[in-house]
Amino acid sequence: MSFGRRNLLRGTAGVAVAAPLASRILPASAAAPFRNDAPPAWYRFRFGEFEATVVSDGRLPLGKPEPAFPAAPPKEIESLLRGNFLPPDAATLEQNVLVLNTGSQLVLFDTGMGDSMGADSRMFGPTTGRMLPNLKAAGIMPEQIDVVVLSHAHSDHCWALVDAEGKRNFANAQVAVTEADLRYWTDDGNKRGPAFMATFVEGAKKNLSAYRDRMVMVRDGAEVIPGISAIATPGHTVGHSCYTITSGGQTMVYTGDLAHHHVLLLQRPMWEFSFDTDPKQSAQTRSRMLDRLATDRNLVLSYHFPWPGLGHVVRAGNGYNWLAEPMDLTGRG
Repeated sequence: MSFGRRNLLRGTAGVAVAAPLASRILPASAAAPFRNDAPPAWYRFRFGEFEATVVSDGRLPLGKPEPAFPAAPPKEIESLLRGNFLPPDAATLEQNVLVLNTGSQLVLFDTGMGDSMGADSRMFGPTTGRMLPNLKAAGIMPEQIDVVVLSHAHSDHCWALVDAEGKRNFANAQVAVTEADLRYWTDDGNKRGPAFMATFVEGAKKNLSAYRDRMVMVRDGAEVIPGISAIATPGHTVGHSCYTITSGGQTMVYTGDLAHHHVLLLQRPMWEFSFDTDPKQSAQTRSRMLDRLATDRNLVLSYHFPWPGLGHVVRAGNGYNWLAEPMDLTGRG
């Protein structure tokens, strides 16, 4: 018998002995319960000479998409969502809060929903309002924030400036916002219109008024602090702004609410969104800015796109596609 044949027979014998044991299903010694808790959500990366951390405020469910996109054909909404493997009966947005460490200042871009307005702080459900605990989980204390830069003064962007008692959450921070948004969202005369307006105005008044003595007025094209400049993008609100972040020869654009949905409002940039102050102006602004982002090929951080909101805008037919940036989870920066 050859060496190869002897080894083959030994292997076969081993299988025959093991087979009866392998066919037995042993009873579980302990049933493992489902874990329904989510881990703290934050993601850190280097950008030029800056360190960036994206902190989640939780998911913001809009429910059925048709009311949020009132001028869009329902069948087309369904087709786009199904074609991108998304549920056709529920539109869900993320809330990606950016924290930028420039080496000399710690800057927070928008704040999430918070709990300053009691039950109204959960108007979109119980999954929002998680920015502060996630911020702390990322090793950043609220009192360390030097500047809070607002894209605009809607509930999911400024309602965590203060707590339920109206006390500042960011004790040492200035707040940067456009004068147009500051005036509009603290004016009781603007409570008319859609039902949410009265709540939005009251929430903005409570949160912004606590920082009246430490406001920085954002101006189109001007630096807020070195490395961060504003781009006027009105329509979603009267003073909505995007921000360019430049460091080490790299540029990233924080787009706030330029586009809420990475499929519906990129592939159909002229569709209107129900929470826009001026839907037609918002669509024009969005189309113009998306063209710029696709041309310049800059990294984009979108507040409402899939976590953590980092990617690129590329042209696709008459619209655009979102290409997510791969996440580096190795800690290399």
